[in-house]
This record gives sequence, structure tokens and C-alpha cells, in this order.
Amino acid sequence: MALHLVVVESLKDWQPDYPNVRVVTARDYLAGPDYLKAKDLRIINLCRSYRYLSTGYYCSLLAEPRSHRVLPSVRTLTNLSSKSIYSLNAEDLDGLIQRSFKKRPATGTEFDLPIFFGRSVDPELQDLARQIFDLFPCPLLKVEFRFQGKWHIDTVKAAPLNGLASGVHRPFFIEALNGYLAKPWRALRPRNPARWDLAVLRNPAEKMPPSNALALQKFAKAGKKQGVDVELIEKRDYERLAEYDALFIRETTGIDHYTYRFARKAQLEGLAVIDDPDSILKCTNKVYLAELMAAQRIPAPKTRVMQKGVQESLDSGIELGFPVVLKIPDGSFSRGVVKADNLRQFRELTERLFKESDLILAQEFLYTEFDWRIGILNGQPLFACQYFMSRKHWQVVKHQASGKTIEGGFKTLPVEAVPKAVVDTALSLAKQIGDGLYGVDLKQNEQGVYVIEINDNPNIDAGIEDQLLGDKLYEMIIGEFVRRLEARRRG
Repeated sequence: MALHLVVVESLKDWQPDYPNVRVVTARDYLAGPDYLKAKDLRIINLCRSYRYLSTGYYCSLLAEPRSHRVLPSVRTLTNLSSKSIYSLNAEDLDGLIQRSFKKRPATGTEFDLPIFFGRSVDPELQDLARQIFDLFPCPLLKVEFRFQGKWHIDTVKAAPLNGLASGVHRPFFIEALNGYLAKPWRALRPRNPARWDLAVLRNPAEKMPPSNALALQKFAKAGKKQGVDVELIEKRDYERLAEYDALFIRETTGIDHYTYRFARKAQLEGLAVIDDPDSILKCTNKVYLAELMAAQRIPAPKTRVMQKGVQESLDSGIELGFPVVLKIPDGSFSRGVVKADNLRQFRELTERLFKESDLILAQEFLYTEFDWRIGILNGQPLFACQYFMSRKHWQVVKHQASGKTIEGGFKTLPVEAVPKAVVDTALSLAKQIGDGLYGVDLKQNEQGVYVIEINDNPNIDAGIEDQLLGDKLYEMIIGEFVRRLEARRRG
């Protein structure tokens, strides 16, 4: 039987008359060995803040690789942080909003609706509260409505638990939580798509895009060959996304970035999408990946997760020895990745990185002449490259203070020429992420093969990754979109 576990930032937030349920601090949940191993837990995350890269955020993020069900999920937190996302979701509620406020006339032009576990204090607004909770499954919500010709949702926010201690809604919170603990958790169903047009999201100004201009031309050519109309779109085309059948993101993704909002909207609209939002969530955060690989016993350099202000976790990073690699969770293209050669550098660099994130990673330093990159699509190896370290540097990409970047060389090989252990290890990690397009980076030395990271939007550049397959590489990727669209049409 599943065990409910409430996570709070301070035990003082949990009042004596609150429901009798197991309660732990966020710090204990993040670091406690018992919770790393425990299965079949249902986590109710009631931290005071869910801001990006905060302790509350990490509690939801790390629940998934631990096989814990969590409320709210990181997807919900990301959607709540983006007005463009909840405005999109709220469009379908317009009729219900007008009917609800017709039954319950509100005075003035503004109205706040608290929603606790899908329940409203006002019975007249219960249907609306449940619909909003289904879109944004978060324990405590505050929905702000505004009247401008008609009522509409202005903002949807997560409400803090500690604000209820002396509030008028405290008894209702207790009632709502008791009711929620007795009910099964539900999942949303995706919509179905209709047409066949592929939007390729790119940023012409990006200095290091995942695909160069010639590669984008080759995708368009491959699309025409297979009956898919490929159109390049940009950030400004967000509102047009529903015009397409599929979305292919060809710029650097991030959770706290419009590329995630594009992916999320595409999914909500029923498009076939690569990178899908789940893959972005999983691949862009190195803390999540570290726990996932540890849980699945996928070989990786020794890694320690360090918490801001927790000396024991800092000591665990120091124990890895020097040099040691330090990483913020969501860096890309070697950004946010630094190397400390001694204790002084370690202290200076961790202090700097903790200004960006409440958790950072310390990782054993493994130098190799090159990194393997295995491209994977729908669970199958697609291409293989060796990316060599930048000259006189320990990374493939060297970022200079001037903003200039220097990259090492490359070598493209047939997949069958790559050591089996490298390919198998890459596939084992990709299987845990999903069925999208991934690039798994690995190091190989005399001790074995180690995963460094997995990318949700790997480079597909003309002249590099396509050096052996040529146009066939682009046709295989477009072909995967065709397969997905045909499957949805049949379904």
C-alpha cells in the first residue's frame, strides 16, 4: 500500500491539529538514504517556495527518479511559472468561468479563489476549482480572476502552507487534505492531432545552435521527400503553433525557457514533438540524472549532490579529491561546468555556483582524449561521434572570458564500429528518459565506460554527425515524425 509523505521546509509549518500523516523536512527528503531506497511513496510537497532551482523545486524534481509519485510535479511548477502556459490552458475554461460567476456574482473587478487539493470553499465554484486543479495539480493554489468585459483568469499561483497557520481557511485545508489522502491519484489524457505539417523551432541569433543552417535545409529536403511540409519558426510564432502537426526543437532547450513552453504547448495541442517536455525536464537537470543513473545502476563518474548551507554535503564533495568537477544542474555546452584543482578553488567556485542554485554537483574528474556521443532515436542508435577535447583544455568546448568559444575536433564512426559497451550503456540511459532524440555523452578508459550526460536536443550538424549517413540521417529523423503521425491517425 502506498505511503503518503508530506514534505515541508520546517516542521513548524505542520500544526498539531493537521491530519495524522508522516511529515519530513525537505532537507531530510533530499539527503536521507531511506528515501533514496523507499518505493511506492506518494509525496505531497508543501515547501514554502517552488521557485526554479529552490529546495522545494528539487523535492519535486528528484521524486521521479526515486519512483515516487509527487504533487506538485515539476511540470506543474514550470507551467505555473509561465503565464503563457496557464493562459493557454485557461482558454478551455472560459465558458465554465462565465457560468460559474453568473451563479455566484462577485463584487468589484477582482476576485481570489483559494483551491486546496482541488476543492473550493465556495460550493458554487467547485466545478471550476476541480477543472483548474486538473490542469495544475498543486496542493494549494491561489487563482486570481479579473473582470475586463468578462471574467478571466489573471494569475494562478502556488500558495504557501505557512500562510494558513492563523488564516480563516485553515479548517478547510484540514478537511480538503483528509479527503485527498483517501482518493487515488489521476493522470491527464493527451489530445489527438489532426494535420501533417512540421514546425522547426530555431533561433537565428543563437551562437551554438543544435543544427547549422545547412542541416536545417536538409531537414526541409527530407520532409519534402516524405510528404511533410517543414517550416522554420521562431519564438514570435508561439501563438501559431496549433497550426502544425508536429514540432521539432532545434535550439538549446531549458526548463526556465520559452523552448519548454513551446514543447508543453505542442503536447497540449496534440502535436508530435521532439524534444517533448518530459525529456527536457529530465535531460536538462544534472541532479535528476545523477539520481536516475544511481538508481538504475548506470555507470557514471562518482557524483555527490551538495546542498547550500549543509556542511556535510560539501564535505562529501571534497572527499572526491582534486581535481573535482562542479556543475550547476542545468548548464549546457560546457556552461556552468567548472573544475576545482584544490580546496581554495573548491570553496570559491561552490560559493559562486550556490548563488545560482540551492543544489550543485561535485563529480569525479575523469580525463579522456575524447568523449563518445551516441545519437539515439526512439530507442535505437542513430549515429556515433568522438568529440575531442579543446586544445590544452579539459572540455570539448572552451569558453573564454571574451565570450568566444573554442571547440575540439571530431570523428564520426559507424555505430557498429563503436565498442558494444559504449552503445549498450548509452541505450540503457536513453531507455529511462523516453523515446525521443537523444545524444548520450560517455567517457571510456581502462576501468570501463561512464556516462557524463544525456542531451535532449543533440547536435545534428551538416558535415559532422551526418558525415557517414549523409541525407539518410535527416530522412530517418523526419521518418520518425511520419511514423508517429501515422500511428496517431490510426489510433
